[in-house]
Amino acid sequence: MTALHATPAGLPPRLPVRDRSTAAERVPRGLSPMLSRLAAERATGVLLRERGTLYLADGQIVHAESPAAPGLDVLLTAHGTLSADAWMDAVNQADERHGAARLLLDSGRIAPGTLELCHLGALYDAAYFALAPSSTPGRFRYGTGHWLGPVRPVPVTSLERETLRRRVLLDRIWPDHAADSAPLARADPPRPPTLTGRQQAVLALLDGVRTAPDIARALGRPTFHTLVDIRRLAAAGVLSPRPQEPAPPPLPTRSAPRPPGERPAPNDPDVALLKRVRDALEAL
Repeated sequence: MTALHATPAGLPPRLPVRDRSTAAERVPRGLSPMLSRLAAERATGVLLRERGTLYLADGQIVHAESPAAPGLDVLLTAHGTLSADAWMDAVNQADERHGAARLLLDSGRIAPGTLELCHLGALYDAAYFALAPSSTPGRFRYGTGHWLGPVRPVPVTSLERETLRRRVLLDRIWPDHAADSAPLARADPPRPPTLTGRQQAVLALLDGVRTAPDIARALGRPTFHTLVDIRRLAAAGVLSPRPQEPAPPPLPTRSAPRPPGERPAPNDPDVALLKRVRDALEAL
């Protein structure tokens, strides 16, 4: 809304002033302005972000994937909820009309509530990383579906609210983000705390090489739930992230020989060497 203010007679009218109270309402508030716009226009397609992918149908999130989060297949097969062969059969037979989720349900290989629970766990887990701050803009492709098919859509506002809640929770446990992605190793605290069974399972996989996503896949758990245990272990001094080794400097390249008669460039290393030799001879 633009507010106009009265001015005395004979003076030019004041420039319009933006009403900030209503302007703030017009600006989409959320983790991703693009995602908010797509939800408002009820778009269908796939949003590609730096750390993950979000699939939309009619403006709602129907699936999410991230390299940092185990997929639905891991959550279903890791603990015997579904056999790996049954999962692969459904994936191979899925088409535009019958997604893998519908094939699994129709065949009776999994109960609807179990599939919905595991799917929501995988969706929220991957979306947590997909909605992380990004250094590159997202890209959206309209009309691109997912072979899994619909299970239970999630509103964008609910997804962003849960993502923010998870960020706050992790920072409240331990505000250092280094343990989220670095290789993790055991530490030797002066007074080891009493550990839960879940924390002991995480601790058993610390080898100085595995990262939090690696441990989550090995345990068949969502990465976020694993991060809760890892942050608590880090706060207790039981584990520590290993510093990343810097990349070795590039090897010097040998310059190609100059053609006969070509004069060297002023900043050529050969020129600098010749100047030093000349200065040494003149100093004798």
